[in-house]
This record gives sequence, C-alpha cells and structure tokens, in this order.
Amino acid sequence: MMTGCIQRPDSRENITRFSGHYKAPEFDDSARITKLKMMVPLAERMFQDYAAKNNFPAIAYGIVADQKLIFAGAKGAINLKSKTQATTKSLFRIASMTKSFTAMAILKLRDEGRLQLSDPVSKHIVEMKEIVYLTEDSPEITILNLLTMSAGFPEDNPWGDRQLADTPEELISFIKGGITFSNSPSKEFEYSNMGYAMLGRIISTVSGTSYQQYITDNILKPLGMDDTRWEYADVDPSLLAIGYRFEGGEWIEEALLHDGIYGAMGGLITSIEDFSKYVSLHLSASPPRNGRDEGPLRRSSLREMHKPWQFRSLEVNPGAQDDNPCPTTAGYGYGLGWRKDCLGRERVSHSGGLPGFGSDFRFYPEYGIGIICFANLTYAPAGDVNARIIDTLIMKTGLKPRSIQISDTLQVRKDQIIKLLTSWDQPLEKKILAENFYLDRAREQWIKKAAEIFEGTGHITNVEGIVPFNELRGRFIMHGERQDAVVFFTLTPERSPKVQQLELYLEPKAELKTP
Repeated sequence: MMTGCIQRPDSRENITRFSGHYKAPEFDDSARITKLKMMVPLAERMFQDYAAKNNFPAIAYGIVADQKLIFAGAKGAINLKSKTQATTKSLFRIASMTKSFTAMAILKLRDEGRLQLSDPVSKHIVEMKEIVYLTEDSPEITILNLLTMSAGFPEDNPWGDRQLADTPEELISFIKGGITFSNSPSKEFEYSNMGYAMLGRIISTVSGTSYQQYITDNILKPLGMDDTRWEYADVDPSLLAIGYRFEGGEWIEEALLHDGIYGAMGGLITSIEDFSKYVSLHLSASPPRNGRDEGPLRRSSLREMHKPWQFRSLEVNPGAQDDNPCPTTAGYGYGLGWRKDCLGRERVSHSGGLPGFGSDFRFYPEYGIGIICFANLTYAPAGDVNARIIDTLIMKTGLKPRSIQISDTLQVRKDQIIKLLTSWDQPLEKKILAENFYLDRAREQWIKKAAEIFEGTGHITNVEGIVPFNELRGRFIMHGERQDAVVFFTLTPERSPKVQQLELYLEPKAELKTP
C-alpha cells in the first residue's frame, strides 16, 4: 500500500516531502464554542468572587478558544489614587510569564541556524568560561540547561525579582564575580531567573540588537501585540496598572522597576487583549498538520516548547471540583510548565509574580482552550482561579479533545483483517502480514484461535468502526450473537505497512456503537 507524498511549495531544509493523505485530528462537537460562551456568566462570577475574596485591587481575565478571545473582562482599580478602573486594555506587568517569549526567541534563532541548544553558554557569554563548577565531573552549562532550569543555579525568586532593572553590564560583572551552584548542571530542575537573564544576553549577542527589540520585532509586532511594552515609563498612565501589597491594614504601592537585562525573566507589560493573541499562537500549534506556518515561530518548534524536558514531580492532587485524588505528573518545557493529570489531560502554563503583581495563563493544546488572569497584588495567586474555572468549563460543557481520524491505511487493513480472520486466504496473507507474523505464532495456531473466538461470538451481527490510536494502530469490535470479539492490530513502518501484531479476544457484549 503506497502512501502518497507531495512536494512542499515553501520547502524548508530537510523536510521537502510529506504525506498528502494525512488527516489531522478534529473536534467532533461543532457546538463547543457556543457551549463555552454559555458559561461566560459563571466564569465571570468566579473571577470576580475570587478577586474580592483575595483582596485584589484589580483583576483582568480572558478565555481563548480555537485561537480567538471569546470572553474578556476586568474589575477593580488599576490605580487606587486616581481610581482608574481596569479594562481588558489595561496594561499589567506579567512577570515570569515573560519567560516563554524568551524561550521562543531562542528557538527562532535556533531555527534560523544562528545558535544550537547544545551550545555551551560560554560560546555566547565568554565570561562563563571562568565560573567555578560545583564538582569536577560537572558538564558544561548549555543553552538547553538554561531553557529547562537545569543549569544547577539555586532557586532565586525573591532575589531575582529585585534584579529586573539590572543592566547588561551589571549581569556580566556579576558573572565575573563568580556564581555559587546548588547542584551540578543537568542533575535536576531548579527555578532560576538568573538563567533566563543569561538567555536574554545570548539573544542580544546573537541577534546584534537588544533582547527587548528582538522580541518586539520578531514576536510582538508579527502577532499584532502593539500595546505591549517593556518600560513602564513608556505606558500611558491611564492604562498602566500600579502594583500593591496589603500590609498593616492599608494599601502600599510597590515601586515599579525599570526595564533591564532581567526583563528576559519577567519584564513584559501587556493587556488581556494583547496577550490573548499570544495564547492563540500557542493553540495554533496543535495538532500537527499540513499547510503553511503563518506564525513568527514554526508550529513544530512551538510544540517543542510545550513538551516536558525536565520532570519535576509526581503528586496526588485533589481535583478542582471534588476531593477525589488525581495523580498528576509535572515537568518544565522551554519557558513553560507542563502537567498531565489522571484523566490524561495535558496542560501547558506559566505563572508570574513580582512585587505588586500576580498573573497566570494556561492552555490545553488538545482541547483548544486557554485562560488568562492578571492582578495588581503582590504575588496574587492567579493560577488558583484559572485552574478552578477551566476545570469547571471542561466539566460543565463536556469539552473533549480532538479525535484522531482514521487513516486510509488503517481502514484498508481493517477490512482485509476481517476477511483474513474468516477465510485465511493465502494470497491475502502474503499481501498484508509482516514477515514476523507467523514466526511469532504458527499459522495453524492462528486458525485454531480464530475458530474458537468465533465459536464464542456466534453469528457476527455487526462490525464497529475502527478506533484509531494513531496512523498505524487501532482496534475495532465485531459484535456477535453471544459475545463480542475485540480486534487490535498494529502495522509495520514499511512503505506498504503490514500487520505485525494482532490481538483477538472475547469480551461480554458491549453497547453497540455507530460504525
């Protein structure tokens, strides 16, 4: 069975031929967006109740689905002195949510061949050649280590937050003064703002422009994020959210730090409306598919950002809707956190916290939905409300991930397997069975097993459609008068994929599904 291939009209290096028959996963529910919009009043009430309960001066929020901002709102004051009210255009400092922009810039430079993730950091920051490692057998720190928080630097949130305005010269002076390690590089995950400041320096060195200008020209402008800024002094005061902390029964204004080299770890200032365009970009990366890449970064590179390159933990967390434990594994990608829960749902996210601000965004690539929350309270726990709301939306709307489509190859082999199991036609065997098939179980044993199975089923009344696991693996049910026969098969990687594994077993009669 030949798989068709076509030439790429905008061919890139290495990938010039690809299947013209691939069917990307699709959402089955055409009313999913309508159902989500019906939940807007509930989501808005949850956001505002949470803000009131946690004493946020202001909150701004939005929900993105299928690459569109389907709902946005805001409440409270972004400036307590002027009593300026928050809107979806208000500009909040989003702190560590900035890190994924830094990672995106690194991958863009990588895709352009201007650096490699395996590059030693010292190749681009020569002062790193002189640092003293923790152990004699330590590997040299690479760009990948910085991206994945595995450089061996100590967690530095309280200290790092106060370095935002440092200049590039101050960062280099700091490196020259020596770095103390908490672990050997590549040993484990430990959150480092300093590591992302170094990435900012690398971006500047490789691109020949400032970190901020490179991000603006290559990510913000292409996405139409025209209101997003780095320096708070450049923001219209009527739009700028002032940060606060509540102490001793009164509001205390937190000093806004100017932009600097540590902006790469947390300096971006943006609005819900602007940031929704960035979330939409990430959602556009899934699923893998044919068609031109329209974004500032390749879809494949975006998906690379979303994957866990450092595993952090395995936990049993109570679900947002009840107290049932839900085992969850967590990791870190490139400037983004990753989590997979007991329901198999993959979540990509990042929070942000600085004196005066707390923020969070998260999205579920296979569900096509994301959520954003900004607040102007020191380290506001915006992630908690985002988790509660998105879990509620998924549960109440019955939102489902995309369904894998049945490949032509699977469908053809399924029909041939049905014929084979009832006829054991030798020309057909030669055509569809891999060379290992009868080596793993003799032909006579297969014929005997199939006869026993169909004796158990009785007359076959109906065959369900195949449930695909991927392009070359699937299962289907043959309904019998007495019992059902389950058929699982997986195909080889040959040009004409053949059956390398076949499982056939009985199970009690199942509910009949539409073929």
